[in-house]
Amino acid sequence: MEHTEIGVVHTSFTRADPEDVAALSAFGVATIHEAMGRTGLMRPYLRPVYPQARLCGTAVTVLLQPGDNWMLHVAAEQIQEGDVVVAACTTESEDGFFGELLATSFRARGGQGLVIDGGVRDGADLEKMDFPVFSRAINAKGTVKATLGSVNVPVVCANALVRPGDIVVADSDGVVVVPRERASEVAEAAARREAGEESKRARFRAGELGLDMYDMRGPLAELGLRYED
Repeated sequence: MEHTEIGVVHTSFTRADPEDVAALSAFGVATIHEAMGRTGLMRPYLRPVYPQARLCGTAVTVLLQPGDNWMLHVAAEQIQEGDVVVAACTTESEDGFFGELLATSFRARGGQGLVIDGGVRDGADLEKMDFPVFSRAINAKGTVKATLGSVNVPVVCANALVRPGDIVVADSDGVVVVPRERASEVAEAAARREAGEESKRARFRAGELGLDMYDMRGPLAELGLRYED
């Protein structure tokens, strides 16, 4: 499968193990991004449509044409329980590709949410539904259904490569993509990182300074940091 394919729907692909998806759902985007070697993060202009939006699921990918949401309707047929639709566009577009009606369709198929490098509308309705959406823009401008794109091909969404079946996690900190082959490894690394952070949190609560916890004083002195009364 090549991301440059136009006019194709791949109906069969390997999804990440549901146990790995469940394991990763316990962690925030920042923790997963750090645990994965600071990779996989989408650009920060993708923001939740409403403050409490959060999602974790396997990617059904969509390649859209600007101002045309036809392929989102095509993608709905390919959604299975636990999937997240990830939509990229052949060029920048902030039109309102998605709204409450498509969200209703996606949810009926088992969809867990949408990540789109484009615009969406019906924000209040999406919040009322608690259907998590992360988008480039909120825009009432409508779209047409006239030009073929593709479904379930590798796409680059907000600078991150997403393949069908990869795991996508999104929260108020951003959106991160975990390659399905690395899911178990990344979940374990995230758990270790969280355990370490809890230990540091306890030390901070006790009044210890990061200067001492992280042995910063020596390097700072070597660079010439001075303390003056």
